[in-house]
Amino acid sequence: MPHHHHTIDYIEINVLNLSEAKRFYESAFGWAFNDYGPAYAGIRGATEGEVGGLSQTDSVRAGGSLVVLYSTDLAASAQAVQDAGGAIVKEPFAFPGGRRFHFEDPSGNQLAVWSDR
Repeated sequence: MPHHHHTIDYIEINVLNLSEAKRFYESAFGWAFNDYGPAYAGIRGATEGEVGGLSQTDSVRAGGSLVVLYSTDLAASAQAVQDAGGAIVKEPFAFPGGRRFHFEDPSGNQLAVWSDR
C-alpha cells in the first residue's frame, strides 16, 4: 500500500484480551490478521497491506484508539511536533517494519508517527 507523508495511515486499537478481540472483529466484520507475537496483531487491508492493529495492554486509556500518521522523515516530523507545541511522550523506537514515536497534541490527545525509512 502506498504511504503518504503526514496522512492518517494506521489505527491501533488497544484491547484487554488479544484473542477475544480477534474473535470479535473477525466475527463482526470479517477482519483477518497478521500475528506478531502474543500481544499484537495487524489488521489486514481489504486489498493489500495493513490498515491497523490490535495491541494488547493492561488497561484501555480514555480517548480510545491510537491514530498513526506516516512520515517520510521521522526526525523532521518529531521536530515539527515539538515546534508546534506538542510533546514527545515516547521517543522514536524500532518495530517490525520501521520506527515510530508517540506525541501529545496541546489538547492531550496521543498520536503516533511512523516511517519505513
